[in-house]
Amino acid sequence: MSVYDAASSASVDHRRKWDREEYERKAQERLLAEKDEETKGKRKLPRFPDEPKVKRELLKAREYKVDLESKVGRTVVINKTTPSAETGGYYCDVCDCVVKDSINFLDHINGKNHQRNMGMSMKIKRSTLDEVRQRFAFKKMQKEMQKKEDEMHDRLDDLKEEE
Repeated sequence: MSVYDAASSASVDHRRKWDREEYERKAQERLLAEKDEETKGKRKLPRFPDEPKVKRELLKAREYKVDLESKVGRTVVINKTTPSAETGGYYCDVCDCVVKDSINFLDHINGKNHQRNMGMSMKIKRSTLDEVRQRFAFKKMQKEMQKKEDEMHDRLDDLKEEE
């Protein structure tokens, strides 16, 4: 008996009885439908099978300063004919989009889609032990040079005061 069949009122056993053949048939139909969907999906995935995968360079630090202060306190009149680069907000020429405030602009610049349009992946180069040691040595030397410079400026200031 199926779940959908009316239960007989004469039976003493109050438990439901399941029709195993019916549910096995439904399970087989479901498995076949899933296999059909998988094969259809597999055909759609390789759009251009002979096209090589794009090799993107690893993520690196920006070499420019992001200019957020230039638009503070500025008033702009916007018409229907105003190009998108000149409308209110921050314009990204790489992605050709306008972002309305500085926080969202920074989120956009640091985001996955912008980095992909710049030709970078979101993976970072792993530093080796030698590179880390060299960096520490460089920073130590830089700190010593700064210290020497500061001492020299202090001496010059002292000499100027004495004169």
